[in-house]
Amino acid sequence: MTECYCGSGKSYEECCKPIIKNERKAKTAEELMRARYSAYAAQEIDFIMDSTVQNQTGNMPREAVEKWAKKTDWKRLEIVSVEKGGEEDTSGNVVFKAYSLLDGAMQCHHENASFKKIDGEWFFEDGVQIMPEQVRRETPKVGRNDPCPCGSGKKYKKCCGRDL
Repeated sequence: MTECYCGSGKSYEECCKPIIKNERKAKTAEELMRARYSAYAAQEIDFIMDSTVQNQTGNMPREAVEKWAKKTDWKRLEIVSVEKGGEEDTSGNVVFKAYSLLDGAMQCHHENASFKKIDGEWFFEDGVQIMPEQVRRETPKVGRNDPCPCGSGKKYKKCCGRDL
């Protein structure tokens, strides 16, 4: 038995596979999120399409989903936060990071995914990708010909900046 792709620590056979193979329904939005990640890793495209709210499947062409799933080496899933989405809820949000190797480069897909319960069954409704924030300097950049900030009295390029 192999460990589940979703990182739960359980085997795939007891964790996500029963949900993907429609042997049981996901009890929570997080459980469906984990099963969807595992479905991408296992290339179970039917489940990905079937677990998406019907009016959203047009935004996710099956061919594109299948191509992405197949060319990506899925590494791990990190659940960042969960808001609602419990067994008694009708909606929920799961913020996650999906790490993968794509064309030889490590990728991190960070998303806030919304889920909706329809007739007692959880579905993926929509997702908003979270982009990394741009790093901003607290202090102005030191130019090569500016005085060195160490206080030596020398130009930056002749002092602390010479090794750069």
